[in-house]
Parts: sequence; structure tokens; C-alpha cells
Amino acid sequence: MTTRIPGLHHVTAISGPAQANVAFYTGTLKQRLVKKTVNFDDPGTYHLYYADPKGSPGTILTFFPFADAGPGRAGPGMASAYAYAVPKAGFDAVMEDLALKAVSFSRPDLRFGARVITLRDPDGAPVELVESDSATDAHGFHSVTLWERDPARTARLLTDVFGYEAAGSETSAGVERLRLKAPGSERANIIDIIRSDADVKGRPGAGTIHHIAFRARTQDEQDGWIDTLATAGHRTTDVIDRQYFNAIYFREPGGVLFEIATDPPGFAVDEPLATMGSKLMLPPQYEPMRARIEQVLPKIRVAT
Repeated sequence: MTTRIPGLHHVTAISGPAQANVAFYTGTLKQRLVKKTVNFDDPGTYHLYYADPKGSPGTILTFFPFADAGPGRAGPGMASAYAYAVPKAGFDAVMEDLALKAVSFSRPDLRFGARVITLRDPDGAPVELVESDSATDAHGFHSVTLWERDPARTARLLTDVFGYEAAGSETSAGVERLRLKAPGSERANIIDIIRSDADVKGRPGAGTIHHIAFRARTQDEQDGWIDTLATAGHRTTDVIDRQYFNAIYFREPGGVLFEIATDPPGFAVDEPLATMGSKLMLPPQYEPMRARIEQVLPKIRVAT
């Protein structure tokens, strides 16, 4: 039996060279690299996972870094931004720290009454920081923004099937923003949907989001979502073992790739919590190729 979606599990994006990506997310944003592995479909490419110190669902941002990736551009039918929740009491300190490091960011703007700043990662992807009354650190997601031509269809899926609730709307600079919130959860529980009349065509590539993943707390919950979504007219993939969670995928009505990922087994399943992310971990099918893979992958250094 399914329940409501409790919020986001992770966000997966595409980047350019791995070292610049690692330096920004572990250095500038002070996230932990909790897993260093490879793309299941392309073992010659890293799959990097950033999160809080434990790799908790709702804090996980992952990247496929391609050294020769062309620049991408968000547009309708794509997720266009992810936002971290920053404790309200520490928001000014975060801005001061960024300024001292000479990291450029936008002037604070108000969104649904909370201050928001935007900085750009090395590939130009917008990274939003939102002040939050409930955040206890700056590791958890606040929200993800979806860019849709027809927000109503996506909103119906999120409310009627996933159990999200409407939490208001506002218009700024000609962009309409609808907010949906997963009840009963304080972290990674917001989806914003924007609609713009601008004639923009999205293009996947470096600096864009590949997919967003929602949480299933157990395998039973995920199995239930397969049936629930099928009943609602959304056919998912079969369950796919992603080593640290099981995943199912489908496209929502506007075209964004959605995933539902299980909380277990988590990132400590194949290496100790204290040293997660320090060693290249390979799926079993690629372990016999370790020497060749390690020779191909570029060396990366985590910020200290």
C-alpha cells in the first residue's frame, strides 16, 4: 500500500570536468563527497554523490561529469534549478563567507517571503540558497524548480497522486511560480513549478539537471508506487538496482524525468561511514575492470 511521497531523495545533474565540480561542491558549498563511483552505463565516467555527512535522503546531489560535455540550457520540460535550505540565523553569515571568498552571487530576492540568492557552479548551473526557519544546517534541499509549458498537468500528478499540497503562487518578472509542498516533512519537501512566456528551447548538457528523484522509505513503498502510477496512467520502468538504492523512472506529463528511489540500503553499504567517498567504489560487474577504469578516470581532489 502506498502512502504520500515524503519529499525528494536526490537530484542528478550533468557537469563538465570532474575536478572543478568537486572543488565547488566540497569547497564553496561545503558538501561532503559521500560516494565516488562510475556511471552504470558508462564506466569510463564518474558518478559523484554529494550530501550531508551521512548521505541522508533529501541532501543528495549527484553528477555525471563529462570532460567534453557541451553547455546545456534549461527550458520547458526540464527541471531548471535546485535550492539548498540555509538556517535563517546563518543566512547573512553564508553571504559574508561567499563574499570573502570572492564568489559571485545575486542580490537577495524574496520568494514566498524568504530571502533567496543564486550563485553559479563551474558549468553555469544556478544553485539557489534559501533562508529557512526549519533548516538546521546547509546540507538539505529546500526545493527543486520545474519549468513547464502547462503547470496544471504536472501539479495534478503531484497533488492527486503523490499527495503534495498547494502552498501558494506568485509572479515575479513575468514568471509565474506555483509552490507545492509535501505535508509532514521539513526537509526537501517543496516543488516549485514555473511558467514563462519566453520562447526558450531547453538543451541537455553541462549545467543542466538530468532528473529528480522522490523518496520511497522502503521497497514495499516503491512497489506500491509502481501500481499506483500505473493506475493513474503513468507506466514506470522495472525496479533497477543502483547499488545504494533501488530506482524506478517515468516521465511526468510535461517531460521531466522523475525517479522514485528507496532510502535503503544507503551509502555505507560498501564502505565505512567515516571514510565514505575517499575510495573509488565500483559496481560488481565492473570490479574486474578496476585497473583499466582507474587509469582512464581523472584524478580528483576534495577541498579541505
